[in-house]
Amino acid sequence: MRKFPVHIYINKKILRSFYIFILFSLFFFVSVTDARGAINPDSVSTKSSIADTALAHRDTLQKKSDIDSVIYADGRDSLVFFITQKRLKVYGGGDLRYKATRLKSGKIDVDFGTSNVLAEGKPNDTVQTRIDETPVMIDKGEEYKGTRMTYNFKSTRGYITFASTKSDATAYSGARINKVDSRTFFVQNGFYTTCDAPHPHFGFYGREMKVVQKEQLVGKWIWLTFENVPFPIPAPFAVIALQSGRRSGIIVPAYGERGDYGKYFSHLGYYWAISDYTDWVATTDLYTRGGYTLDSRFNYAKRYDFTGSLSGSYSSLPYGLTTDPDYSKATNWRISWDHSQTLTPTSRFDARLQFMSSDYLRQISTNYTAITQNQITSNAAYSKTWEESGTSMSINYSRTQDLNNGNIAEVLPDLRFMKSQFYPFKGSNASANDKWYESFGISYDGEFRNDRNSDTTGLKIHGGIRHQLSPSISLKTGHFNISPSFSYTELWYNKQSEMVYGQQYDTSKTKSWYLNEINKIGMVRTFSTGVSVNTRIYGIAQPQMLGIAAIRHTITPSVSYSYTPDFSKSGWGYFGTYTDSLGNVKKYNKYSQQIFGGPGEGETQALGFRLGNLFEIKTMVDPTDTTSKEKKIQLMNLDASINYNFAASHFRFSDLSISGSTNAAGIFTFRGDAQYSLYDYDEKGNPIDRMLWTNRKQIAWLRSLGLSCDLNLSGDRKETGSRDNQQNQSQTPAAVQNMQSYVSPENRIYGAYYADQPADFSIPWQLSLSYSYRMSRANPYSTEYSPAMSGTFSFNLTQAWKIMTSTSYSFKDKQLLGTSIVVTRDLHCWEMNFRWNPFGYYHGYSLEIRVKAPQLQDLKLTKTDNFFSGRR
Repeated sequence: MRKFPVHIYINKKILRSFYIFILFSLFFFVSVTDARGAINPDSVSTKSSIADTALAHRDTLQKKSDIDSVIYADGRDSLVFFITQKRLKVYGGGDLRYKATRLKSGKIDVDFGTSNVLAEGKPNDTVQTRIDETPVMIDKGEEYKGTRMTYNFKSTRGYITFASTKSDATAYSGARINKVDSRTFFVQNGFYTTCDAPHPHFGFYGREMKVVQKEQLVGKWIWLTFENVPFPIPAPFAVIALQSGRRSGIIVPAYGERGDYGKYFSHLGYYWAISDYTDWVATTDLYTRGGYTLDSRFNYAKRYDFTGSLSGSYSSLPYGLTTDPDYSKATNWRISWDHSQTLTPTSRFDARLQFMSSDYLRQISTNYTAITQNQITSNAAYSKTWEESGTSMSINYSRTQDLNNGNIAEVLPDLRFMKSQFYPFKGSNASANDKWYESFGISYDGEFRNDRNSDTTGLKIHGGIRHQLSPSISLKTGHFNISPSFSYTELWYNKQSEMVYGQQYDTSKTKSWYLNEINKIGMVRTFSTGVSVNTRIYGIAQPQMLGIAAIRHTITPSVSYSYTPDFSKSGWGYFGTYTDSLGNVKKYNKYSQQIFGGPGEGETQALGFRLGNLFEIKTMVDPTDTTSKEKKIQLMNLDASINYNFAASHFRFSDLSISGSTNAAGIFTFRGDAQYSLYDYDEKGNPIDRMLWTNRKQIAWLRSLGLSCDLNLSGDRKETGSRDNQQNQSQTPAAVQNMQSYVSPENRIYGAYYADQPADFSIPWQLSLSYSYRMSRANPYSTEYSPAMSGTFSFNLTQAWKIMTSTSYSFKDKQLLGTSIVVTRDLHCWEMNFRWNPFGYYHGYSLEIRVKAPQLQDLKLTKTDNFFSGRR
């Protein structure tokens, strides 16, 4: 007898009634779980006859469906159940959900027996050639699109026709995608790109591609295309990383050109991810004129414990051609070690050591700051604290290398032990009624230091030990604070200096008096004492106008007295004497050449006066705004100070010092300082121990003046920047961080020449101006000044063009310094940077066009012309 399949068409509005009918008709053979179409495939069986029902029931017990979870189905038009074949069809806006997989399509066909799903779009009712509601599958966060899709729930394998997918800011598509497991795809006629435009601006095309999700894309005979136009020469194969992170592999070189070294391939090498804690990279740069560089870097890290790197570089670069008369070849090197480690919660070790040849930065780097750097500094430090006792210890090493003359200054070691201020007479329970002596405190600072200085005259070594005790006490009487103080310093040396007469150097032809070091242990003990009294006076005005509720003026007057003995007297033994050629007896400091120096000459009994002024305002609360709050704004600081030394034989008054600063709403900043002399001078400008007022009827004359002004203005930041700008900001820092030490010659060491950070298109314009003025006068008739001005200005010419320019001008030399113009073009998925230094010692231009995506950062074109070469 011929059997016909049972076809039931159900409208969504009567879906619940249909489910109840099926529940009672099929008994325990068919089960519908809810009104939205949740189907248990193991319960679907045949109902054409009793024998068939028994057979189907037996088959169901013996062979369950491969689908082990509930499938939720929904459709805009209709759901069609094929009971006999165990199949389901969804028409119009189909939505199928199974575990972490979701499928949307105009037509969906589910076969519960084989666990297969077929999805395809539906023809447009008006335009027959157009397909609507094409399949879209979301599997564990990954989205796949195509015109036709087959998928197996059990094996998670399937085929997608004319498919595309996006993941981690990348996309790939193909005429057909074969998913062999949850992570691996084979793509026929594939196209890979990081451009998210509807019609990508560039990409990689290949007939055969293999994609391993979140790992890599592999293909053979890959064509780089721009606007669907392929580059004439394909790559035999390509391996593209689909995720950031550590993985071993060959580093693909980048191509560029430098005017002084010729064309090049940069950072060709290999990256080795040794383990979860270490990796190593080795690269080389090859130039067509015979130059090359070798770079190596070993990184290590353990989370919450330590991190560091060891790197080295060697370069041999010629300038010009071998046939040129000025042909030259330079060899340079660099070694660096960075380490940071937390040993215990109270101790750590940090090191940053750099050793390099004198011309390394000038030859290799294109960063203006690095090229003009005259010194490199290395440091290593171990520190330990004992919080309960308030003590700490540190051991430091430092090394400073002068790149101009090759001089080296080392401190090896610098050992310090410090005890913070403690109060020996303070009781266990502190209160406002403590005795006056309970505020007595004392602190200690000890240091052992050994200096090694190497120059053209040889190696000089100086060492010493310093002890410093600083007792103090704070007393309060009425509105006045009284603070007596005492400081004791003791220095231990193993060398002294003595004045001798003769030839200081072997090349000297004349004799003279000079200091000669001798090995002799010596101790220098000095002390000083003093007392200060200060108070505060407040003045308040409440104008209640122009948005100002109150103005407060705080005056802080203070008077201090300090005393230091004259340690140059013979009784102390710190100074020696000699008689010059004119018969004059002169003093010299025996410890002036030692590491901590020697005591000062002359007694000090100084009475100091200081007057501090602080001006503040409080804004009014807006009565129409319930969220408005009063604000306190600091307007200006203005301080003045002067000293009078009772022990001085002449010129007892010091210079009058005045300083001030203001900051207007973070936009305008002003700082200034001035020094005034109260003493008269003769016709040659030499100072006379006579008050200026007595002869010239003037209070003081200006000896020095310093002014600085800063102005910072910018347009309002856009609330939502462009997609490209957001992508650039999120991706570039990671790329720079991962590739900082072995990128191309234009980006080596200190970052890219065009910008240390990507251009920010969300700010329409920015203006920064800085003016500085420094005037100094040794006497009223001799004045030296050095005014200078610098500024930077950037603006968005359009939404995709940004221009940045910076320069400085020396009014003394009447010339521009460090002028540069940077033009940035946002090319959606690409970026162009052009920099031009029109004049100066480091002049030239550089052009770079590169992909924004970090996984394709090596895809770029660079050209420079004597950029930062230091040659005219």
